[in-house]
Amino acid sequence: MRLLLNGEERDVADVVTIADLVAVLGLDARKVAVERNLEIAPRSTYGDTALAEGDRIEIVTFIGGG
Repeated sequence: MRLLLNGEERDVADVVTIADLVAVLGLDARKVAVERNLEIAPRSTYGDTALAEGDRIEIVTFIGGG
C-alpha cells in the first residue's frame, strides 16, 4: 500500500490499521499522535482505523526532556 507519510510517499506492506503502521515503524503507540487525512485519530481507535491507498498520515513522536 502506498501512503503519504509525514510528507513523503512510502510503500508499506502488511499494514491494515494505524496500529499496524505504528508497529511496522517500530514506534511506541503510547508516545505518538497520528493524524489521518487531516483528522486526529484517537489512540483508542488505532486498532480499528483502517488505512487505504493514498491516505495522508502524519505521525508526531513525543520526546520528554527538561
